[in-house]
Amino acid sequence: MNELKKGLYIISTPIGNLDDISLRAKKILQKVDFIIVENPKHALKLLNKLGIKKKLLSLHDYNEVSLIKKINKYQNNSLIALISDSGSPLISDPGFNLVKDYIDKKFFVTSVPGPSSIIPSLQLSGLAVNNFIFFGFVPKNQGPIISLIKRVEEFNLTSVFYISGNRLQKFLELLLKNSMNRKIAICKELTKINEKIIRGNVDVIINKILNNEINLRGEFTIVVDNKKLGIKKILDESVKRQANKLLKKYTLTETVEIVHKLTNISKKDIYSMALKLKKND
Repeated sequence: MNELKKGLYIISTPIGNLDDISLRAKKILQKVDFIIVENPKHALKLLNKLGIKKKLLSLHDYNEVSLIKKINKYQNNSLIALISDSGSPLISDPGFNLVKDYIDKKFFVTSVPGPSSIIPSLQLSGLAVNNFIFFGFVPKNQGPIISLIKRVEEFNLTSVFYISGNRLQKFLELLLKNSMNRKIAICKELTKINEKIIRGNVDVIINKILNNEINLRGEFTIVVDNKKLGIKKILDESVKRQANKLLKKYTLTETVEIVHKLTNISKKDIYSMALKLKKND
């Protein structure tokens, strides 16, 4: 390997199987002056396997600013590596402010790409992967979760999330409650011996959880299918006739809900149409 430039190396590490470390990542980790990690105990599992002994500095969201100050005098004249507990640093992990600091100071910074649970989850999901969006960790509270679900509806792309097992059932139930009984894949222990990919509609997965068929310990990656267009894609005359009939029996709100479920046309567009029909009646 050619002589390395002084600066920061953002190094991806295995998401499960330690043999997934790249040759380049290993060589750089052997040459750096010290390594910035999330959990030193976790990092040592990989470093011990590679036979690498280096000084480790712990990085978390709460100490990122103080860490930057601590390494300030070393930034431009040392080889420093940044790794997360697993996968690609900065992807739902700390390190953004550190990298931005290097960029703002015009110091050398580069990425040593490698594993991320997002890509294998998409590959193994059985869902469309030509267009997708990553939302990071699912929020803890119901309000932000519902806001997130609305964004999923808006983007209409295959969606990827991280979530802890103890919040999985609640999230799936909110998907179901908000008319999103889509195909999903939940992925756990990727690249490990106990790798598990569970596929099915949201209601099917919820039943598996209720029947204790899924071990909820640990973290999961969830892939949610994009919106399947229904029978109608536009507000044509047949949809208007259908809505007009429903308005004679149901309220405006109920009519909007029924037509939306039958056609997957946006509720906003259906409401505007139904309101005009009601006024002209």
